[in-house]
Amino acid sequence: MTVVAGIDMGVQNIKVVLLRDGEILSHGLAPSGFEPEKAARQALQEALEKARISLNDIKHVAATGVGVELAPMVNSKVSIVSADAMAAVYLFPSARTVIDVGAEESRVIRCDGKGNVLDFALNERCAAGAGAFLEAMARALEVRLEEMGELSLKAKGTASISATCVIFGESDVVSLIHKQEPKYEIARAIYDALAERIASMIHRVGLEPDVMLVGGVARDVGFTTALKRKLETEILIPKYPELAGALGAALCAMERVGGSRR
Repeated sequence: MTVVAGIDMGVQNIKVVLLRDGEILSHGLAPSGFEPEKAARQALQEALEKARISLNDIKHVAATGVGVELAPMVNSKVSIVSADAMAAVYLFPSARTVIDVGAEESRVIRCDGKGNVLDFALNERCAAGAGAFLEAMARALEVRLEEMGELSLKAKGTASISATCVIFGESDVVSLIHKQEPKYEIARAIYDALAERIASMIHRVGLEPDVMLVGGVARDVGFTTALKRKLETEILIPKYPELAGALGAALCAMERVGGSRR
């Protein structure tokens, strides 16, 4: 029995996935907070308890994510781009384009059938292309982020806002509110703006089906609906889209100890 761990040191959450002989054994998650190393240990402990094993049972720990340098007990590191590609092909062997939209950054990756990265595009310096954009727009619209997706599904698409900047986007939302545009129409305009931003990244690397969406924003029905509408294609979404980076790191760990990805 070979057990390995993958840690994704994200901006908002730390995620851990344990693999045993190539199969997912358990996972853990903890808010990054101000002590990401401590949060990583908490997430790892949660995963260990779910699997009913101890830290001594883990043969290799691989880490990824923006805070990878702070990851504890690490034997190796892997880029989040490579981790996403490996996780995509593991979860959906037909996946060739991976879209990862997280809290603070987003990326689009084109990969081959073995999970090797062929091309990628990043949006890491502008919140307009990530979950932070949705959080800012929900505050401006005075609705809970958890409710904005369902709200947007009622709209017909009569409004639009800027996709280029959070500041401009918020100004557009306030302007639409003053024009008494219904909130559901504004909500749809917000998701369409984010989908437009992501689509521009996809065009840079080329869209090759199947398309897979991961990252925490993949749980937002407003965004997934807007992205499908924009791309005019079906999108594969795993059961736990926020764990893709940690899963990819765990797959990397499995390779480092000479095991199979599955």
